[in-house]
Amino acid sequence: MCLAPAQLAAETDGMETGMIDRRRLLGLAAASAFGAAAGGRALAESAANQWFAVTGDDGQPVPNLRVPVELAEEIEDLPGAIWGGPASAAIKLVEFYDYNCPWCRSAYEQVNVLLRDNRDLRIGLVNNPILSPMSAQAAKVELALLKLKGATTAHKLTDALFATPGRIDGPRALDLAARFGADRAEVERVADGPDVKAMLGRQMRLAASLGLIATPSYVIGGAAVLGYPGPRTLARIVADTRRCGTISC
Repeated sequence: MCLAPAQLAAETDGMETGMIDRRRLLGLAAASAFGAAAGGRALAESAANQWFAVTGDDGQPVPNLRVPVELAEEIEDLPGAIWGGPASAAIKLVEFYDYNCPWCRSAYEQVNVLLRDNRDLRIGLVNNPILSPMSAQAAKVELALLKLKGATTAHKLTDALFATPGRIDGPRALDLAARFGADRAEVERVADGPDVKAMLGRQMRLAASLGLIATPSYVIGGAAVLGYPGPRTLARIVADTRRCGTISC
């Protein structure tokens, strides 16, 4: 998993202000099981405070915490989220990712497999570019393409970005967006505009309120799962959520 630098996780580069009182308090309460430490120390200590006892493919405890209902409901109407699968699906899995997180690449492939193999699963994709400004640039291009061309084209860009080796930044994302028929200058203009800025700010603020200090992270069955637990464990989490409504039966 990729851990966020504390200062980058706390700030969103001025992308959006406000909306922190009730939501922030809920997020802090949810994250309290991880202790007062930030970054790697908080994640290391989290295993002893799992909400559910879940073991990853590597045999290690998977950090997870309870998601307040109010924050979980906010994901449903989150601007800029890309959804796949039927809207009426019984199970919803939301992945928060950063384009420069290597674990997100493997995780993204598995999410696509889960979507293909589970007809009752709905998957949401949410940007959480906490690793570098380059990641935020690419996220803004994705959101601009979503605004200009719709979810199908934006999803294609997401596929292409995760399939692209090396560092991902704004120019590389713009090059790929142009391959899908978008005007590069127009995408860049929209990406730098206030609407995209507000969308990305809201996505990052929600991730911070949920205590998602690592990428990728997932929200499913009323729980937040920090880090990629491996393909078998992620599939088991989906199966357990189907069977008993929680990530571990």
